[in-house]
This record gives sequence, C-alpha cells and structure tokens, in this order.
Amino acid sequence: MTTGWHALAEAARAEVPRVPFRLGDVAVGSVAVAHLPALRGRAELQVGDDGVSLRADDPDAAFARLNAALREQGLIVAWRDETYPVPHPATRAPLARFERASSRFWGTLTFGAHATGWVAGPDGRPHTLWIAQRSFTKATYPGLYDNLIGGGVPAGQTPAETLVREGFEEAGLVPAQLAHAKPGSVIRLARDIPEGFQHEWLYAFDVQLPAGTVPRNQDGEVHAFTPMPVEDAIALARSDRMTVDAGLVTLDFAWRHGLLHDAGAVAALRALLVETA
Repeated sequence: MTTGWHALAEAARAEVPRVPFRLGDVAVGSVAVAHLPALRGRAELQVGDDGVSLRADDPDAAFARLNAALREQGLIVAWRDETYPVPHPATRAPLARFERASSRFWGTLTFGAHATGWVAGPDGRPHTLWIAQRSFTKATYPGLYDNLIGGGVPAGQTPAETLVREGFEEAGLVPAQLAHAKPGSVIRLARDIPEGFQHEWLYAFDVQLPAGTVPRNQDGEVHAFTPMPVEDAIALARSDRMTVDAGLVTLDFAWRHGLLHDAGAVAALRALLVETA
C-alpha cells in the first residue's frame, strides 16, 4: 500500500536474510545470515545454517564476552554503555541483560517511549506540536527531526518511567509536568537499519503543555526545539527528514486526535499496532 509516509514504508522493510536466534530453547531474536561465519567456533554458541543458540549458565557474562568481540570486529556499532533486557517474546520478562547497541545485532525485542508535546488552540484541540531536532553529534540519525521526548527503555524501567527520565534530560520537564501524560498506541517496528535489525515496540504518549512552556534540552542530545502548527508538523512527519520512530508516533497522534483524514495511512498504521493486554 502506497501512503506517501516515509515512516510507514520503512516500518516493516526487512530485506536482509536472517535466521532465528535462541537463548536456550526460546527464540528471542534473529541474526543476519552474513554474520554466521563470525559466530562459528565460539564456545557459547551453537551455530547452524538454520539458526543460532546461546547456551550458558550465565547468559549475561556470555553476552558480555561475545559483544566485546563483535564490537572489535566492527559488527556492533554505536556502543552506548547502557544495559538493555533480552525479553521473553511472549511474557516480556527479562531473560538476560546486555549492551544496548547489541540488540540490533541479535535482533532482540526492545522498547521505546516517545511523547508528542502539544499545545491547545482556543477550541481546546491540538494547535501546535513541539518538534525536536536531534543533535548533529548524535550516534544515530544526527540532525533529523524527532518528537518532544523519545528514548529507549533500559533494563529495570517501564516505558512510563523512561518517559519521566527522558522528559527531563531531553526537554527539561519535571515529573509534575508529565503526570498527566496520556498513553497512546504501541507501534511495532521490524526493519533493517544500518546497525542491524530494529525489532521495537514504541510506546506513544501525549503530553499537553500550557501555552508559554518552552522545553529546554539538558543532555546535549537536542539541537533545538521548534513549535510548529499541526499541519506543518504532520507534513514534516510524512517526510524522511523526521526519524521513522517519530514519524509513526506523530501519525498515531494525528489519527487519534482526528487531525488526519488519510484512510491509506491509517490502515497501514493500524496494521503495526500491538495488542498489549
């Protein structure tokens, strides 16, 4: 389905051949076929043409050794020194923990928390969206446009907790300003990216800001914030000048608030939504 939305075209674009990756007997991700030679002969792994299995009494330690070696080979890039869980695909309970950047190599499920920051017009409906431009020194997608708040959910946090943490780091918002954030949809991405494979659930939130509130970045990861009329923000979100994650979250916001009348785009978005009950 052609929708004209760059983010929708990218959300499920998976062309690189991959095989299942298992932690014990549980399929938790996938590995690029091209990377199988680099994994053969490692004591922690069972490598076949039809899949890769990690079997270790201490999977965290095994991942640490493997990921350090893969980093040395240039197969894991954009190292973050952040710990992510390796979740069970059905229960989402953490089965292990490892370096954030390695999730793209192993194709494991990750979680993100994004918030659309909006200001009401005289009729109470969304009139303006606060749009962030990513720092030009960011390891991923430098200079592209983004939501007001957006970040990965690390080990030990929920999406809502990540929203509060990132809300201050990225936009200078304190917990009281985020207390009434409203959950939106959960959007699934499964796509090839330069770092590997992004299998992620994006938890969307809406944050209404009073007129006159100006977000202020605290951690150097945002170049600038711009208040945009809704129509301009939606047009930007359709383009490749906004990250795929932010484009999808902005589309979701526009759909839920009745700001978009594009049946094709809505149908494509709804096909990506996750049922989390």
